[in-house]
Parts: sequence; structure tokens; C-alpha cells
Amino acid sequence: MELMALRIVLVPVLLLLLLPLDPAEGVRCFAEFQQGQCSKELGEMEREQCCQNPAYGFQRDGVCDSCGHPTWSLWSFWSTCSILCGQGVTQRRRRCYGATDQSKCQNPSTTTLQVQPCNSTCCTVQGWGQWLSWSPCTVSCGGGGVRRRGRDCLEPPECAATCSGQSEEKETCGTARCPVHGGWAGWSGWSTCTASCLAKRGVVPTRQRHRSCSSPAPSQDTVPPGAPCPGDANHTQPCSHLPNCPVDGIWGAWSPPGLCSVTCGEGLRLANRVCNSPAPQYGGRYCSGPSSRTSECSSLCPVDGVWAGWSSWGQCSGTCVAVGRAPVMTRQRSCSNPAPSSLPPGAACQGPSSESLKCNHLAPCAVDGSWSPWSPFPPCPVTCGAGLETSSRTCSSPAPSHGGQSCKGATQRTRICHTTVPCPVDGVWSEWSAWDKCKYPPNKDIRCMQNRGLQRRKRSCLGPQHNGSICSGNLLLETQRCYDVHGCKISGHWDGWDPWSSCSPACGGVSRRARRRHCKPDYSKYRTNLPVAFDGKPQLKCDLDSSQPPLESEPCLNTPACNDT
Repeated sequence: MELMALRIVLVPVLLLLLLPLDPAEGVRCFAEFQQGQCSKELGEMEREQCCQNPAYGFQRDGVCDSCGHPTWSLWSFWSTCSILCGQGVTQRRRRCYGATDQSKCQNPSTTTLQVQPCNSTCCTVQGWGQWLSWSPCTVSCGGGGVRRRGRDCLEPPECAATCSGQSEEKETCGTARCPVHGGWAGWSGWSTCTASCLAKRGVVPTRQRHRSCSSPAPSQDTVPPGAPCPGDANHTQPCSHLPNCPVDGIWGAWSPPGLCSVTCGEGLRLANRVCNSPAPQYGGRYCSGPSSRTSECSSLCPVDGVWAGWSSWGQCSGTCVAVGRAPVMTRQRSCSNPAPSSLPPGAACQGPSSESLKCNHLAPCAVDGSWSPWSPFPPCPVTCGAGLETSSRTCSSPAPSHGGQSCKGATQRTRICHTTVPCPVDGVWSEWSAWDKCKYPPNKDIRCMQNRGLQRRKRSCLGPQHNGSICSGNLLLETQRCYDVHGCKISGHWDGWDPWSSCSPACGGVSRRARRRHCKPDYSKYRTNLPVAFDGKPQLKCDLDSSQPPLESEPCLNTPACNDT
């Protein structure tokens, strides 16, 4: 009875895969690792903390490595041929990520360097073409500028190394003196007003200030010359804040004498005249002389106070309008035209003795910006391993205005957060073990017999860790039908050639490569109607052909020198 191929399904054996890490080693931690490139840096931390997440990468000594399972990188591109004309060698490399040495990667016997011969056809040298035109200077004046020009290698890309020397050259330029544009000096103080008061005819006095285009003055000896200052050099302002010009009073006609005042003491019979032809205005002189003439009687009259004219407006209390508090200017008057009598008491002047006016015509004051408080750090954005928290602030307490300075410093700050929770590490399958010896079940030796037996091979699930997924699939053991032909005498025929091996040694000295053809066994006497393997190494017999030996080799010319560093 022929034995059918068996596939035995077993519960996976979980093996803990531990990287040889030094927990206290400080590294730069990154949130992404792809084929040797680290990105999204988190910051400095211990390697153990960084590698709680197997998707992260870390950098030490300038080289980026993986926190995950040890795995081979892709092969690099083949290097250019070691010589430009004739036969040389080309190389490519790979490395084992996620481990301190390549033995941790599967198939550790596989080399990290491959070398093979190449033929370079760069035997006719055309070299460089003509220099191209100079580029425009990076500055037009003032010195420190640079201009460049380049040239093209006339060789094809694979022969570019035949063009020795630089493909670009540069020189300084822009030494002409730059034009100096004019800038205004500060305004002078205001001149005195053209009059000290406002005349009745409505002509308003003015005052002036000026500035000079001298900070700096525009250059005249440059090409082009410097631009003059924009705007006006003089500024005229009406003196509308001045008081009205005083109008002196003139007496009217005398009134007939009146009754005697008898309210207190001796009085007078008064004949009055009024200072109203015209009346004094705006601090003008009151009429000189008495306003009444009297004849004695038994009583006296009190004298009420009268305001004198307003003084001129004073200077503003500031030079600009701050938020919510504008500067003010004031003026005063006195109750002295006449002052109220004291005995008998006259009435005091009614109304305020001073007035204030806001200086709203001034420019607003500059307001420098100030930072708002830092926002709270949010919770750590990751649920395992290390992450990065970000806090921000704005230049809004207050925001800068009217030419005020903006806030100095950064708008964001970050800090590393650690969850102390390792991230899940998914399991990976190991390589299959070698097939064990072909036997007829349960353990009968069938070497050199035409009886089919069975052989097995195994693999294991490396990991997982921290609740990571187990390896996909659950096949840990495979079996196959087989014949045991180890050491058996079997006729054969020559098969095709294997590919050429890599050149060895890869650098320095005499290097060679080889290829082999094999004596393929003739298994026609065995039943192969079902898939079957032949286990072991038989003693094959193939006719030798002196013109086609089973092994041939050739030298690898012009291998590069070994670099000890």
C-alpha cells in the first residue's frame, strides 16, 4: 500500500525572541523605520524604552536600525565597473537590520557582499564640453555675490567618471556700490503759532514743523542714484486750540440815579453805566473807571465775582494715544474780573475754573505683542511605547499693533512621554529545518531500495511578545514521500551549467569565480507518478568529456583594493 503525503498540524510553540539590547544605552528614537531610513524623530531616550514599539527605529553612531525582528535589507544597486575600459568587477551589498550581527538574520551563511565581473566600454574619451555662460550674479551691488557656470560631460552616464575635474565653477561678483535710498530724520519741534489768539474775522493762525532727508541722505554717486525720501518735508497745522483774541469794553451812557441801598450800613444812590458798547470779551480789558457814581446814603452793596478770560491751552500730557487713555491738555481762568467782595460777601463765580480736552489727534501708541499662556500638554498620543506631546501658545495677550514688536520665541514645545507599556510584537516563522533521513514507517532502512518512505522537516514560530499576533497559518511540520538513494550507484547524464559564483576574494589579491555542471541522476527505474523526493547523495556515473570538464573557473580582473576602515 502506497503511503500518502501527510501534513501534520500542531499547536504553535511560541519562542521568545530577544534582541541583544543594552537597556541603558542612549539612542535617538524615531516613530518610523523603512529600509534603513529613520523618520519622525521623537528624541533621546534609552533604547529599551524606544524599542517597546517594534515599528520604531533608533539611531546610534549615525546609523539607523530597526526595533523589530532581525531581517535582511534589500540588495543595493550594482556599483559602477571598477575600471573604465576593459574587464573589471562590480559589487552590491546588504545588511541585517534589527540585530547586532548578521547571524541573527535567517540564512546567516548568505554573504552581505556579492562581486561579479563586468565589461566597461569607456575606451574613447571625449571629456568635457565647452563651459556654458555665466549665471546672473546673486547680488547686483555691495559685494559678496556669486555667479556660476557649468559644463556637461560628453560621455554617456556609465562613462561619466572619465570626465575628471569639476562640472561647475564659481567666482565673486557684484562689487559696485549699492544706491543708498534717502530716509527721513525725525520731525523738528512745532514752531510758535503765527498769532497768539483767534481773531474775530475767522482767520486761524498756523504752526509748522519740518524734517530733513538725511537719515541717510540719498546717494548721488551711484548707478542708479538713491531714491529721495517719500512724502513732504514740511507739515503745517492750524492752531485751533488758541483762545479768541480779547475785545476791550467801552462804557455806555449813565443811567439816572437810583434808590439808595439800605440793606446794610451806609448806602449810595447810584447812577450806573454799563460796559457794553461793546462789552469786553475773551479776556479783553474791562472799561476803565467806575461803572457807577454815587451819592452817599445809608447802605453799601456786595460785589459779585466775574470770570477773567481763559488762558491758552497747555501741552498734551503725552505724545501718543494709549489704549483706553488718551493724553489731555488743559486751560484755566480766575474769578478776578472783579473778585467777589468779602464784606458784604459777593457771589462767587459760577462754573469750573479749568477745562480739559482729549488729544485725540495724536497717533496711537505702539503695542508690543505678548504670549498667551501655554496650552496644557494633551494625554500621550500613543497607547504603547514612547510618544511626543505638544503644547502651543499664541502672540495674542495682546497681539502686536501700531508697529509694536511681535513675540519672541517658539509657538510650540514638545516633550517625550512614556506609556511604559510594550507594544505587541507579532510572531514570525523560522526557516524550515533540513529534511530528516528518509525511512519507511515506522523506522525501516530503505537505502538503495525502490520502496518509498517518508521524511519530515520542522519550523517554529519566533515570538510573539506582549499580546502580538501569532504566526499566520499553523503548519509546524511537513512530510513528503521519498526514496533513500544516499551512496547508491546510479547512472546519470550531464545537466546544464550553474550560474557563475560571486568573485572571491571580493577585494585585493587574485580573485576568481567558478561554475559547475552536474551529473544528473537517472531515476527512471523509480515510480514518480506522484510527487516524490530523492534523499541523500548517490554515487553517480556520467561519461567524462575532456573538452567540457564538470568545473571551470576564470579570473576576475581589476578587483578594488581592500579598505581596512
